Amino acid sequence: MERERLRDILSSLESGEAEVDEVLEKLRLLPYEEVGYAKLDHHRTMRRGFPEAVFCTGKTDEQALEIAGRILKAQGSAVLTKVDAKLAGKLKQRFKGTVEHIPAARMVFLGKVADKVGGRVAVVTAGTSDIPIAEEAASLCERFGSKVERIYDVGVAGVHRVIPFMKVINGSDVLIVVAGMEGALPSVIAGMTDRPVIAVPTSVGYGANFEGVTALLTMLCSCSPGIAIVNIDNGFGAGVFALSIIRSSKKRH
Repeated sequence: MERERLRDILSSLESGEAEVDEVLEKLRLLPYEEVGYAKLDHHRTMRRGFPEAVFCTGKTDEQALEIAGRILKAQGSAVLTKVDAKLAGKLKQRFKGTVEHIPAARMVFLGKVADKVGGRVAVVTAGTSDIPIAEEAASLCERFGSKVERIYDVGVAGVHRVIPFMKVINGSDVLIVVAGMEGALPSVIAGMTDRPVIAVPTSVGYGANFEGVTALLTMLCSCSPGIAIVNIDNGFGAGVFALSIIRSSKKRH
């Protein structure tokens, strides 16, 4: 997307459709755009392959709307996470025809993704209560063209439930395993497959779960090698990591 924008900017200068000052202003906005309360990183996709996400928790609705609109205009697409129903309604009103709202994931996508990553991702949860975080990862991967298999509610309290899905698990490029409570499921899954495992601790659990800290520490202390762990409730980060693995693998081949 950035290459196309840069090509268009230079073409407009060569053809005489734009003045030098206008082109310089457009180039100035390519690295980042200052809006007072935020600095929007329009080069994120060029460097990382994924646009800057708008994390909506803690932002006012107007801030989220303004940031999303500017990213959409500059990059052609935008991703918003932790979106509540009220903000989702406002986004639909302001950006008619470009909005994809995923209520289960609390995410909103604007515009279209230019470059699809593809690949196969299995998203596994320990419990039903972990699904909202899992959907954040799954929805992002689908947004970038991955085929996502959802395997939900197969935690260690009845770990035999995961056995029928081993063919799907072993046929995936990457696994995202989401668990709260004691957070043991990623270790179990990683011990049964050679697929890379991304573990996502969630804040689901009783008091001594400490809002996900127990699950996080369990995953960090796993005896199964080859597990990568993201932060508590960070389904988006897990999705980006999975897509990065797939993209890197494609480049090597």
